[in-house]
Amino acid sequence: MMRRRAWLAATAAALPLLPAAGRAQVTTLDMRPGAMPVKPDDSIAAGYRRSVLIRWGDRVIFDAPDWNPLQPTPQGAAAQFGWDARICALVQSPPAADGVARAVLAVAHPTVDPAMAFPDGRDRPAVAAAMQGASLLNLERQGGRWIVVDGGYQSRRLTAETLCRISGPAADTVGSTVQGLLGITGGCATPWGTLLLGEDDPAPWLTRLRNLDARFSDGLRFGWVAELDPLDPQSIPAKRTAPGRFPRGDLAAALAPDGRAVVYMTDRRAFGYLFRFVSTGPANAPDALDAGTLAVARLEGAGLTWTPLPEGAGTALNAVTAASQVAATPFDLPSGLAIDPRSGRLYMACRGNAARRPEQVDALNPRAGSSGGHIVEIVPEGGDHAGGRASASLLLLGGHPPARFGLPPGAWPDAPSTLTVDQRGRLWIGTDHAGWVGAAPDTLWGCDTQGPGRGFPLPLYGAPRGAAIGGAALSPDGQALFAVARTPGAEPGASFVNPGTRWPQFDPALPPRSTLMSVARQDGGAVGG
Repeated sequence: MMRRRAWLAATAAALPLLPAAGRAQVTTLDMRPGAMPVKPDDSIAAGYRRSVLIRWGDRVIFDAPDWNPLQPTPQGAAAQFGWDARICALVQSPPAADGVARAVLAVAHPTVDPAMAFPDGRDRPAVAAAMQGASLLNLERQGGRWIVVDGGYQSRRLTAETLCRISGPAADTVGSTVQGLLGITGGCATPWGTLLLGEDDPAPWLTRLRNLDARFSDGLRFGWVAELDPLDPQSIPAKRTAPGRFPRGDLAAALAPDGRAVVYMTDRRAFGYLFRFVSTGPANAPDALDAGTLAVARLEGAGLTWTPLPEGAGTALNAVTAASQVAATPFDLPSGLAIDPRSGRLYMACRGNAARRPEQVDALNPRAGSSGGHIVEIVPEGGDHAGGRASASLLLLGGHPPARFGLPPGAWPDAPSTLTVDQRGRLWIGTDHAGWVGAAPDTLWGCDTQGPGRGFPLPLYGAPRGAAIGGAALSPDGQALFAVARTPGAEPGASFVNPGTRWPQFDPALPPRSTLMSVARQDGGAVGG
């Protein structure tokens, strides 16, 4: 084992000097090691191009008005791409008679910062309520490139005005319907053909919106997992209460060997938990997520044990309290989730937690006082996502590059936040420094999870200054990677009139804009090689 580690260290350190053929023997990825530069513009790896698909204010719905950032309206914002953006999932459309490849991309709009979104910095709660939520976008491949279909049939906006039904064990307590989705931070496509969207802690939004409408005085109707059919523009989201109410960071879904639905969920707090919900019946049954077992991960020995929580409305309404009572393992701000559909391995990004003390360190949270973060790899025992145990280990420690590699500062992921897995089982990691500018910009990294290059990240895309990486998704053919640069220019102390950058248009009359892009190889072929 030690000889293999020494060989890995030596070969990884030599990567910048190796010809392409030599690098290919160490890593399957075609990018080079190093740090992206901090600058007002974005950066892209050699041999790649990026194309803008949609920006804050661009229309999602066919009859959306032209974007006017100086005079925003709730009606306009409810039909346009939101101020903030984070990719949740891509759902491939069924084959069409014309042979054109199509998909629906779900993008969350978690936040709206008044200082950056509004010209005078004064909050406009009604506009902000319409800016947040989610966008479902029609994509299709035209002329060899993937594009957003302007006013596509399945394109829609979900906002604080969206009608939802409430189902599951807590419905009798909180009511059967509610108008509005608040603070969606993550989501996933499910193997049973639906889309899941996770609401964050609704308290900040409820405080902000309580004078708009009486419904925002009832916090129990927000903070759930919403499920809908992304291919049906008329589908009504169902807020599922059985998977519990807590501030979610992300979700990932799988099938148990017997066909039951399995949903993993991160509790997006410092010292947050990793939850898992397993349905009672088969995933393809109507309302399958309305009955099942909510469990929480607990580190025991060399792996994780899934500890079931008591069933009923009490647990659904207070999942974090129930988890703490069974000594669940607290993680360092658990955020992004991704499952490799080939191997069944689950990956979890922890953004870092400077508040962890030395006596609180454990095998999966190995550092005290560190904001560098890390990535955990979880392997279900026997390949059963509904089983009672899983092995777990660290794939990557974020922060400064390990000294043995001889890499410059910034040439290593720091504060990993979003994850996705491509068709070859490689992990794509997005970082998020919440606007703080350091040695490198927030970057999208590719990383092998198997073979000699396992755990060695290579940079693909660097965001403009102040922007975070808002996730990634691979096109069905693997030849395009959709990525978001979220909230560019939003550095500490920045504002609408004085941003850190005016990317992507660099027009002095326009603010910076969160932007969804397509990244592809210049010579074609699969992203990453």
